[in-house]
Formats: sequence, structure tokens, C-alpha cells
Amino acid sequence: MTQAFVPGIQLSRLFYEEAVRPILEARFPGLPYAAGLVGDGSEKLGFDTPMSTDHNWGPSVLIFLRDQDAHIAGEIREAMANSLPYIFRGYSVNSAESALEPGKGVTHPEFKTEGQVNHMVFPTTVRAFICDLLRFDIDQPIESADWLTFPSQRLLAITAGAVHHDGTGELTAVRERLAWYPHDVWLYMLASGWQRISQEEHLMPRAGFIGDELGSAVIGSRLVRDVMTHCFLMERRYAPYPKWFGTAFQQLACAPDLTPTLIKAQTAATWQEREAALVPAYEYMARAHNALSITAPLPTEARDFFGRPFKVIYGEHFADAITATITDPAVQRIASRRLIGSIDQFSDSTDLRSYPEWRETLRALYT
Repeated sequence: MTQAFVPGIQLSRLFYEEAVRPILEARFPGLPYAAGLVGDGSEKLGFDTPMSTDHNWGPSVLIFLRDQDAHIAGEIREAMANSLPYIFRGYSVNSAESALEPGKGVTHPEFKTEGQVNHMVFPTTVRAFICDLLRFDIDQPIESADWLTFPSQRLLAITAGAVHHDGTGELTAVRERLAWYPHDVWLYMLASGWQRISQEEHLMPRAGFIGDELGSAVIGSRLVRDVMTHCFLMERRYAPYPKWFGTAFQQLACAPDLTPTLIKAQTAATWQEREAALVPAYEYMARAHNALSITAPLPTEARDFFGRPFKVIYGEHFADAITATITDPAVQRIASRRLIGSIDQFSDSTDLRSYPEWRETLRALYT
């Protein structure tokens, strides 16, 4: 009989309420803590499917202790190992290291009927959790250079998912603090997004004009991605990493209008077809920009590029207008140089964006 799929967030909440919380109350009465399912993983975004259940997935809860209680994390792990059920809602609570990728933290469910359970209840602290994801001390002020070097996927990992219980207030407070960029940092990123479009919107047709359809298609794909990234910014939503980028885009308010034309741009055989698909996207973005009311209204119709037969929206005009509205001195200093944007805008390197040990080095770009 096929196991009925239970989405990870729902499974986690049930697991906490029915299995984890009773153990905590019995073994550690009065302990202040928070519990939830946050961090990396498809299930935290609500994008998990039955395929997700084959590794690093199962009944799971993070327990957030106060710093002064961190020393009992081992006791909690031990209590859970001895008291949790072997099976919960048809899923194995026990997991084992993957034989295919030993030493890489990959686990898969492994049913057992005796002995301790190798469970996925993880005691930690909010400070340790944030440090692990962002390489940042959450008790410190968050500077502009920090915001610009926090990958959006990591910010989403912290602010998405679900909080089942918060008896200390610390987890809720940090999620609220990281819910979105400060206004002027957001403006800088918007300006940088327009600048990126301005740098390549005329190159796509130019490459095709000289017969380089492959090169034109590559630039067209870059522009599609930049448009999508910019839409996340305009709608104030953190974008996930590539696997779920398109899926999350479909949840944006702009998706019904933009998806058809962006697909046409991606599948176009000629630069003319590609341009005919991208121009409506540029014009949509221009109208969306004006609707934000962060600058005076700007033209919303594409025009020829300095008399050449290539239609562009002149993204640099939007970038300049937005940059002029920035008032935070720290962000003004950053914006006074070339607009490189955030880590997600200037790099698509998975290693650079996924591993926080690079962050301190990257801060130097802004300081």
C-alpha cells in the first residue's frame, strides 16, 4: 500500500504536538523554548513532493533553546532517542547516513523496531542557527553590507517554514527582524536590477542582428532571469535558489501576466521573436515600477536604442531615478560607485551563495 504523502510542514507540526512536546514536558518541565521547521530544505518552502522523502526528509522539529540552556541540548537529543516512536504517521522516525554519499550529511529513512532512534529533532539556539546560515552574530546591528551579502535563499530559509511554539519570543523576533530589507537597501537593489537590464537589453538583439542566434539566446535567458529576480524585489519576496526559483515565481502577483511572454522569450528561435516577447515584460516592469511610487513616473513604452532598430526600456533611467531617492548615508556611499547590487544580483555561483564562509570577504565590496 502506497504511503499517503503528508507535506513536511504539516508532518512536523503533528510530530511536535503528538510526539516531541509530550517528551519535553515530561522530561524538562517548565523549559522555555521555541519549536518549528525552518532552515534549508524544500519542505520549509512548502515545495516538497513524494520525491523529497527519499533523503534528508521525515518527521522533524528544531528546538530553539535560550543561550543559557544550550548545555542541555545533548540531554534533549538523548531523551528523544530513547522515547520517540519508531514510526510516525507511516514515516520512519529513524534515519541513517546515505551509503551513496558518506560523510556529506545526507540521510535517508531507515525503519527499525528496537534500540535508540536516530531522529531529526535538533536542539539549537537562535544565535547558533543564524550564525550557521548567515555567519552573523544576531545580537549585532545589521549593516547595509550585511544585508547585501546575505543570500536571499538563506533569508528565506529563516523567514519561511513554520513556528509551532515560541515560549521565549527569540525566534519570532529574529524572523521579524529579517523579514525584508531596510527601505534604502531595497532601493539600492532595485536600482541595481534596472542597471543590469540596461547593460544587456540592447545586446540581445545586436547579437542576433549579426547572425549570432545562440549568443542572442544566452543573453535573452539572462534577461529573463533578471526580470524574474526584479519581480521578486518589487513584490518584496525573497527568491529561493534555482531549483525552486520558477516555482516560487509562479506565486507572485505578476506571474499570470509575465509567465507567457517570458516562456516565449526563452523558446524563441530568432532575435526578433525574442525581442517581441521581452519588450512587453520590460513595459510591464516599468508600469509596476511607477505603481510603487518611489520615483516620479517614468516612461513605460520601449523605444529604439539610440536610433538603432532595437527596442529597449532604458533601464539606466530607472536606476538613476531610484538611486537619487536613497537617503541613508551608508547606502548612498555604496550607490555612489557602480551599482553591483546584492550577492544574488552579481553572482550566480552556488558555492558563493550557499556557503557563508565567503560573506566576510564579500563585505569588502561594499565597505
